[in-house]
Amino acid sequence: MTDTPNSTELTTLEIDSPVLPDDDTVDFPPAPLPPERFLNRELSWLAFNDRVLAEANDPTVPIFERVKFLAIYASNLDEFFMVRVAALRRQIEAGLETLGPDGLAPAEAMQLIVARVHQSQENIGRCFREKILPDLAAAGIFLLDEKSVNEEQKVYLVDYFNKSLKPVLTPLALDPAHPFPRLENKALYFCVELARKRKPANQPRARLVLLQIPTPLFGRFVRIPAAEGMLPFIRLDDVIRLNLAPLFPGDIVLGCYEIKVVRDAELEFDEEAPNLLESMAKTLEQRRTAPATRFLYDAEMPPRVIDMFCQQLRLEPENMFRGARYHSFADFFQFPGVDLPALQYPPMPPQALPALEKSESFFAAMRERDLLLHHPYQKFDYVIRLLEQAAADPEVLAIKMTLYRVSPKSKVAEALARAAKSGKQVTVLVELKARFDEEANIRWSHQLRDAGAHVIFGLQGLKTHCKLCLIIRREGSALRRYCHLSTGNYNDRTAQFYGDLALFTCREEICVEVEGVFNFLTGYAAPERYEHLLVAPEHLRPGLITRIRREAENAAAGKPAAIVAKMNSLVDTEIIDELYRASCAGVQIQLIIRGICCLRPGVPGLSENIRVISILDRFLEHARVYIFANGGAREYFLASADWMPRNLDRRVEVAFPIYDPALQQQVQEMIDTQLADNVKARVLQPDNTCVFNRNDQPPLRAQMAHYEAARQLTRA
Repeated sequence: MTDTPNSTELTTLEIDSPVLPDDDTVDFPPAPLPPERFLNRELSWLAFNDRVLAEANDPTVPIFERVKFLAIYASNLDEFFMVRVAALRRQIEAGLETLGPDGLAPAEAMQLIVARVHQSQENIGRCFREKILPDLAAAGIFLLDEKSVNEEQKVYLVDYFNKSLKPVLTPLALDPAHPFPRLENKALYFCVELARKRKPANQPRARLVLLQIPTPLFGRFVRIPAAEGMLPFIRLDDVIRLNLAPLFPGDIVLGCYEIKVVRDAELEFDEEAPNLLESMAKTLEQRRTAPATRFLYDAEMPPRVIDMFCQQLRLEPENMFRGARYHSFADFFQFPGVDLPALQYPPMPPQALPALEKSESFFAAMRERDLLLHHPYQKFDYVIRLLEQAAADPEVLAIKMTLYRVSPKSKVAEALARAAKSGKQVTVLVELKARFDEEANIRWSHQLRDAGAHVIFGLQGLKTHCKLCLIIRREGSALRRYCHLSTGNYNDRTAQFYGDLALFTCREEICVEVEGVFNFLTGYAAPERYEHLLVAPEHLRPGLITRIRREAENAAAGKPAAIVAKMNSLVDTEIIDELYRASCAGVQIQLIIRGICCLRPGVPGLSENIRVISILDRFLEHARVYIFANGGAREYFLASADWMPRNLDRRVEVAFPIYDPALQQQVQEMIDTQLADNVKARVLQPDNTCVFNRNDQPPLRAQMAHYEAARQLTRA
């Protein structure tokens, strides 16, 4: 790939090991920094989600893909309230008034967040009404309601309701004689206001009934039969609305208001329990009854009814969010349920890696040289095939692997189970605390154990987030280690749309240290010092700080000095301050950060040498890459860790080096391409806003360029 505009000035140099001071530390006294140098984490996240919504608004994006971005935006917002707002609320309830790094107390931050989210509610509704619905209609796809269906469609929907929906609907009275029902997290309900046609004595005429909309059973959307070329749909909500009167034959329907509750998702379980699997399984029930953090209601709902829910859910009025007639745009992941290629991104089947296709085995290919995969542009299937080869190879003695997020029908886990059944010694660390994937991980833990694998659950107080696979093979009279290390999860489903990098290697110096990480995970037996890997929680933070300070010293000495880092989020204040000081020393710093960024770039006297871009496109940018100029002996690391306190201090993470010059060049070209993206890249401003990276260069869309590079490599 040729040089691209805005690329880093670093040059490739063959290296075998990092160049560091003997004591692995640099004496670099801190300089005073301005107090208002950090962006609020939650507001930065909301700004990122606004960039997601911008993709839903973009008319150049195919309409079905825009619907998905709308769903991603809404799903993200739900998770934001389940995790971040829930944590903030707990701080407020505990009476904490400590100022955060951004200078805001929890209550002050909450006020700003709530105001921003109220605006977000308006923005998503406007996007849907003014952009999505008209463009769907232009494509012949119509989303009808109970008032816009014709008589023939109404007959069909009444029949559908009576045969399918009516038997599973259970009205729940909301009155002093009945306990207030448990509202499930993210479920949709109707609050129906009714009046008796004939009022019994001593009973109020009006009453309230709760009705859960059974979307988990039937999906959110119902396709209505129509003439060829027309695709009308209706929400399940409106099918029920259409049939409310027959459902309550003795009542008059005064009103029907849709509601939704979002609850705290944080789990508290006993890590010292005799059986962690049972402890986690029981703890998952907490999410059903956890405190509410957000209540969405129909704007037509009467104030007295809103007040009733506010009291029952113990929410402050600012956490009651007025919506429109419908909630849960996240359900649009299901829409429309038909395949229309012209309204979607064109297919981009993952490409082959010739070195793996042509070799007699993966082990032979790795012995020849290190190999790098770039997902989803190249096949994730190679990971599964590696495990299958290992299971069938009589010379393979053992497989060790970490699993953080695995799909419900994981081919990786199935391959590990087959390896265990074939007699291999299989050790799998399954992270039970992977948020929202706990149930799948518990299920796979049982199945792997049943297959004969040794299953462990990591270290007390730490999440295991690194992505490692180690295979031990007998070759002649010796044993050889083979490794797969990745920036992303061993998840064959998300690998289809997560952008990640992975290394196949049998370099002894790396494989021995990976073995040390597994020994630490399984028996707390860690080496005191890693020479090649940067392993959290002990070594990653100091390793990064050492390298950032070294770049500052090199800049002051007139040596090549630059930092390029790509990650999901940059939050850690200590690392940010080190970057500020390096910038002040003259180090050119380029950051590619998809989501949260608490650093203010481009501030004179503080960060004028720091540039931050964010890329949102068809695939989710997920790889973590750290590059340090190192006076000309450039270092390349791929990692599982963002620069956040949780990754650096409370997780087992691994950053692994790329030593092969050809692979270094591949990583550099990928990074250069992203830095030069002038189609989907946004440049972060000091005030937390973003502007598109427009320039007078020919259009360059990084993800499309990555795919073309993968295709060219296949043809080589």
